[in-house]
Amino acid sequence: MTPPYVPQIRLYQKWLAAERGLHFDSYDALWRWSVTDQEAFWQSLWDYDGLVSPTPHTAALADARMPGARWFEGAQVNYAQRVLSHVAAAHATGFPAIVSENELGEVRELSWPELRRQVASLALTLRELGVQRGDRVAAYLPNTPETVVAFLACASVGAIWSVCAPDMGTQAVADRFAQITPRVLIAVDGIHYAGKALDRGTVVEALRADLPTVEHLIVLRSPHATHRVAAEHEFAQAIARDDAATAAFEPDWLPFDHPLWIVYSSGTTGLPKALVHGHGGIVMVGAASRKLGDVGCSYAPNSLGERFHWYSTTGWVMWNSQVSGLLDGATICLYDGSPAGAKDAPDWSVLWRFAARHRVTYFGAGAAFYAGCMKAGVDLSTCGDLSRIRALGSTGSPLSEDVQRWGTAQFARLGTPDIWWNNISGGTDFCGVFIGSHRELPQQPGRLACRQLGSAVEAWNEAGEPVIDEVGELVCTRPLPSMPLYLWGDEGNARYLSSYFDVYPGIWRHGDWVRIHPDGSCVIYGRSDATINRHGLRMGTSEIYAAVEALPEVLDAMVIDLEYLGRPSRMILFVVLRDGLRLDDALRDRLHDAIKTTLSPRFIPDDLWQAPEIPRTLSGKKQEVPIKKLFLGHDIRKVVNPEAMANPGCLGWYAEQAAQATQAAQANSA
Repeated sequence: MTPPYVPQIRLYQKWLAAERGLHFDSYDALWRWSVTDQEAFWQSLWDYDGLVSPTPHTAALADARMPGARWFEGAQVNYAQRVLSHVAAAHATGFPAIVSENELGEVRELSWPELRRQVASLALTLRELGVQRGDRVAAYLPNTPETVVAFLACASVGAIWSVCAPDMGTQAVADRFAQITPRVLIAVDGIHYAGKALDRGTVVEALRADLPTVEHLIVLRSPHATHRVAAEHEFAQAIARDDAATAAFEPDWLPFDHPLWIVYSSGTTGLPKALVHGHGGIVMVGAASRKLGDVGCSYAPNSLGERFHWYSTTGWVMWNSQVSGLLDGATICLYDGSPAGAKDAPDWSVLWRFAARHRVTYFGAGAAFYAGCMKAGVDLSTCGDLSRIRALGSTGSPLSEDVQRWGTAQFARLGTPDIWWNNISGGTDFCGVFIGSHRELPQQPGRLACRQLGSAVEAWNEAGEPVIDEVGELVCTRPLPSMPLYLWGDEGNARYLSSYFDVYPGIWRHGDWVRIHPDGSCVIYGRSDATINRHGLRMGTSEIYAAVEALPEVLDAMVIDLEYLGRPSRMILFVVLRDGLRLDDALRDRLHDAIKTTLSPRFIPDDLWQAPEIPRTLSGKKQEVPIKKLFLGHDIRKVVNPEAMANPGCLGWYAEQAAQATQAAQANSA
């Protein structure tokens, strides 16, 4: 008989009671302890997860400054060592480390011993190429097992990993990698995406030319390449070694704050920030996130065989989150391809069928994916056996109440009426979660259930005071171990300080609007610099989208407010309609009524335009701020990087509309 599943957070609390004598009568009490007694909380996670170090640390938190906090000084860790510590136990129960599938239906499984062997082989190859601790290894790779192997091999030897997705353009990738002066480039020469085979050989050659510090190119060959890249090393050979040296290989022990990877901000304006995170901080914050996020270990007695999937490309921080499932011994399930099928034949059921085939237990995706499924009328009952899914994860943008209710109803019809939504909000900036969900708290569609353990999140008003049940700036008042060590190439921490600590010195300002309700649940309203302020009443863009996108005619929407430096508010709403529809007076009236009824007459837009597409970043976020700046008269080349966009072809339309609006404004003022 299968034992009942016990949530990870409950197991942790039982351990706290047994080992620390700590009892909490509510989640709020547990959270408050985690942010006020940080030393005890983070030490408890270290002990609970059984983390080890060949040398002791002096304190979990020796200095709580932001930035500059000092964590676990004296301890040695290695992300890859933690992953590979699961090999024997996981393999003994027959669970694979990685399950992967691509658009062509090609399935592969990588066992835990094979994962270890390939990581050891590539790590030894990197050492033979002269790669040393602190050297940067840049990767231009898709969401496949090879990318996971390459990352863990780099981590094993103390090299610093940085990856970009092959769906990014040459310049966007070069803008990122050139900043970090990589010594090695690992790249794929072709991919299959959205129903098409795409050569990447010429891009790889261009990258090699743009990165003069690269001494070694390792190419992952693809059957989809049409241009053969000349390379000194073949990836297949680099992971083929199987000898006494690979059998004896062990990852290096590294200082707690040794750099693990470099990730990048969205890059919508200027050069993207190159954010450096450490081995120890990522391991620790991942442990906290997975306790509340309820990602389990495949082979633990409590487990039903965790198969963790969170759809992402390698260019989004959720790829890092997906891989982190290995830290707890979960099987990670990777899908390499478009979540919506081919562009000429959209199919929003692709990922659901993938989840059914591979018995996924934890299914995560961007909020925009779930909205796309609802709009496309996906019927999950036609997608195979989804009965093993026990959790749905959502992030990237606020998940609307309507979309969450749609998903819950779908699973209720499948026989899972209590499907749990893990709606989270965090960021690439610190590779973690600020606000998340709790399996044992009430689910309220459109809300996030609680603040993350260890995350001292508050909403602050314009006076810098914490507020409850009011919309305010999302701030974090105490440090987290995964906050960036520094930004690469940032002399004197100037850009780091201006990005996160310029408004409130010593306090992390994240750039989101948030409302924290009296019960501890939260609502994210979008970026604080994209928030709509109409006559003193502030409204997050997500609420406006929820109102207008509820109309069946509307596929997508974006709003900007041109209030700036004393100008009166001018709100423009762009809508994308279903094929064949036109924005006529009747539909305008319906949109106005939806906003007036759902929100307030104050938020009826001054202009309502039908757009061909809504511009989005590669991770699916609406580009409200760059388009706002474009309409405020900024040069398009300075406010948005087309190669950091998912759909750069729509920029011309917005530039033309902005130019016409500027001309009209000048004529009126004259």
